[in-house]
Amino acid sequence: MKQKSLFLFLFIIIFEFPLCAQIKYTFSQFLSETGDFVKQPAKWDGIDYLKIGCVGLGTGLIMFADQPIRTLVLKDRSYYYSFPIESARVYGELYTPFIFFACFASYSLITGDMTSRKIAYEIGQACLYAGGLTFLLKTGIGRARPYMEKGTGTYRPFSSLFNQDYHSLPGGHSTAAFAISTVLSRNVQPVWLKALFYAPAVMTMVSRVYQDKHWTSDNFAGAALGYFVATWVVDKHEKTAVSDPKETHHALLDRIQVQPVITGDSYGLNLSVPLL
Repeated sequence: MKQKSLFLFLFIIIFEFPLCAQIKYTFSQFLSETGDFVKQPAKWDGIDYLKIGCVGLGTGLIMFADQPIRTLVLKDRSYYYSFPIESARVYGELYTPFIFFACFASYSLITGDMTSRKIAYEIGQACLYAGGLTFLLKTGIGRARPYMEKGTGTYRPFSSLFNQDYHSLPGGHSTAAFAISTVLSRNVQPVWLKALFYAPAVMTMVSRVYQDKHWTSDNFAGAALGYFVATWVVDKHEKTAVSDPKETHHALLDRIQVQPVITGDSYGLNLSVPLL
């Protein structure tokens, strides 16, 4: 069912290209950027490999604490269906990026707000890429979920495409949650608001461990995946905007303010460009 939701989301993004055409983000651009994303590993440098190594090392180290953390968490199950735990789970569901996309896109169509349109496109794109990678890794690694009671080291790689019992690593909810939070955080200015947007993503990690769906290391790997994919998507658009002279020209025109000036028996127009 979750895989169907992912493909539904892909369908929505592809066939929403008339909306994207109104905001510069066209369907052809989406295909081009998808190609760039797929080819990205061939362009990695030492820093990129260092980041991957740190994520892998961190995941491996946390694995030593997976069972002790689970044992501690399972001592109190009274908050299993509490609002904080359940709302955090929902924040990382595969249908949640679609809801964010629809809300921001609808608001942008009603108000003409360009930032909302940019956020809608980036959430959809980041979650689509991250979700696809997560599904491939889950299937290829085949780690048993904690509720299977098979310990932290049981793996059945490629055992099944849709057997959720062996799709523990990386955590899909954490991936989606951090992809959404990263896009939202990158599109606001106040530092305190940037940090605040990560609060629900962190709670998603907590909820998945508390509900015994993932090991802690699963969530760490998923969070890193969501963060880095979303960062790539936002960076891609920001670099394009800076390097595109037409985009700079249009942005300048949008900022120009024209005000009538009346002096005695004459009148004129005062043009000004506010500072950023």
